[in-house]
Amino acid sequence: MNLALWIGAALLAAVALAGGITKTFLPREKLAVAPGGEWTAHVGPGFLRTLGVVELLAAAGLILPAVTDIAPALVPVTAICWILLMVGAMITHGRLGEAKFAVLNAVYLVLAVFIAWGRFGPESFTG
Repeated sequence: MNLALWIGAALLAAVALAGGITKTFLPREKLAVAPGGEWTAHVGPGFLRTLGVVELLAAAGLILPAVTDIAPALVPVTAICWILLMVGAMITHGRLGEAKFAVLNAVYLVLAVFIAWGRFGPESFTG
């Protein structure tokens, strides 16, 4: 179970890192024409950059606290924050009729639920 949680956290961190880098460093105009990025045309550049930084922090929060053994309880807390972020992403993609991206976000949400459940429960770092 511990290995599955580590793999899940690594996969989710990779997704968060990729999303964070693109939202933080790519121009909004380039993101708006990419598949699944149409929503970026409707938000301000500050919001987009902030969301990117939040995703970069999520990538770090899913891995670094456990690896460094500094506040490892932040891993499941980060997973819960990711769940909230994915709910917003699903709503956004759903409103734009982008069902496949909403489903992809639902997969990320389920993975985050697994990590939060596992790290708060049977494979807690504090127990």
